[in-house]
Amino acid sequence: MNMPTLRQQLFRIKPVPRQKEDVETDLKRTIGLFSLTMVGVGSTIGTGIFFILSESVPVAGPAVIWSFVIAGAVAGLAVICYAELAGSVPVSGSSYSYAYATLGELPAMGVAACLLLEYGVAGAAVAVGWSQYVNQLLFNLFGFQIPHALAYAPEEGGIVNLPAILLLAMCCFLLVRGTGESIVVNAIMVCLKIGVLIFFICVGVTGWDSNNFADFAPFGISGVVAGSGLIFFSYVGMDAVATAGDETKNPKKTMPRALIAALIIVTSVYVLVAVAALSAQPWEKFDGQTAGLSAILENIVGSQWPGTVVAAGAVISIFSVTLVSIYGQSRILFTMAGDGMMPKLFREVNPRTLTPVKGTIVVSAVIAVLAGFIPLNFLAEMTSIGTLVAFVVVSLAVIILRVREPNLERGFKVPFYPVLPVLSIIGCFWIISSLQVITIVVFIIWTAFILGLYFIFGRKSSVLGQQLAEAGPTNPESPGPDSTGGAK
Repeated sequence: MNMPTLRQQLFRIKPVPRQKEDVETDLKRTIGLFSLTMVGVGSTIGTGIFFILSESVPVAGPAVIWSFVIAGAVAGLAVICYAELAGSVPVSGSSYSYAYATLGELPAMGVAACLLLEYGVAGAAVAVGWSQYVNQLLFNLFGFQIPHALAYAPEEGGIVNLPAILLLAMCCFLLVRGTGESIVVNAIMVCLKIGVLIFFICVGVTGWDSNNFADFAPFGISGVVAGSGLIFFSYVGMDAVATAGDETKNPKKTMPRALIAALIIVTSVYVLVAVAALSAQPWEKFDGQTAGLSAILENIVGSQWPGTVVAAGAVISIFSVTLVSIYGQSRILFTMAGDGMMPKLFREVNPRTLTPVKGTIVVSAVIAVLAGFIPLNFLAEMTSIGTLVAFVVVSLAVIILRVREPNLERGFKVPFYPVLPVLSIIGCFWIISSLQVITIVVFIIWTAFILGLYFIFGRKSSVLGQQLAEAGPTNPESPGPDSTGGAK
């Protein structure tokens, strides 16, 4: 009997489910098109607009508007690639599952490192921003705020960000009760937050001052690209849609449609809010500003009530973003555990709620530690690089799957193939090049850690590896998809 070589083990490919009945799931299919679109919008709008302006405007100036456009364009290219893969490989796990079906087991673990970083840090980042608006709302309504020591991380002069930890606890409680309830709550929150942002746009443009755009790009194109790098983490919601494959009704059609609809809604709202904010306030004032959108409206109207409305909308909005971040990470770990890449704990489903309760609690606890003690700016960049690398893999996977399985049933096809996937890859690397060196170094260390876990645990416990071993010897002269578990 011929033992598989190390190369065959590392690059064994998981077969792509071809029929609806091939997609087995322990989870309950409860998510339709509207709800899934709201998952994408809900996990995106809130992070990129309610508080990221205070981080990105000082880097790019008024040209941060173009930063949003660039980030949206690059994300759009990747989302089109996601749409094809979501309609071809309709399972949970998003780009991890796509990499497993195209590149192999080891690359899939590298992508998993990106996703675990992306969702974990994104959940922490938005929870940190949430505390700013909670304080603003408390001050406007009741005249007091949470003490600085209990509302900021140690690096920002505090002891712990207690509101962020409480937010994660509430999201965890809702998710363990059941996906159906969580999705309904999320959809309601999304509608409320879009209404609040439309309110901000309408009031914000009444304070229009064209002089605020006079020095439009004070830091040149490098500042615009750097701004895109900070903003890009807010597009993590696009990937969140792809994590719901096991719980979506008719996923081959529903997932591509939801991805494209969410992208259009999100990018339109982002650009309009950024224009309204910058028209009403000089860009220099954004630096270090907390609860910025509320402050802008209060200055325009000369009263607290508009700021209170926006602060309340932000509290609701960011809650839904955090909710989906925890949901996404727990579902990726659920899929990985089913493949033998993570402990079985993450695969255990509560028989009453049909949700991975234990995995959700573990994920929430880890994110709570990050949110309580790490500052916002570092969290934003770490999420961006995880999202960008995942988008690169998805774009590459479209090309590989088109070549390897041209006859695979696809609910949606990328237009202008292969130009758009290639442009997506180039755009992602362009934004990555603008990130801080420390961000890239930490990302490499994290990825190496996850790959190390794979060599210690995952390679031996791989379900696909065990299935191939039981199926009999492979042809050592054929290291391609057939010898590693893929399907022609």
